[in-house]
Amino acid sequence: MNTVLRAAEAAAEHGNELPFSPVVFGLAGFGVLIALLLVTYAFRSVGTRH
Repeated sequence: MNTVLRAAEAAAEHGNELPFSPVVFGLAGFGVLIALLLVTYAFRSVGTRH
């Protein structure tokens, strides 16, 4: 238990640093959602063809 607390203290001292800018995360998420939209649009009429 003591080692867990020491590791938590060390992590708290270091802080949470993101590997990229928050804007990059937003753009990546937006890109993923657009890709999912395009995949959904590509298969929009599959059910009516069968």
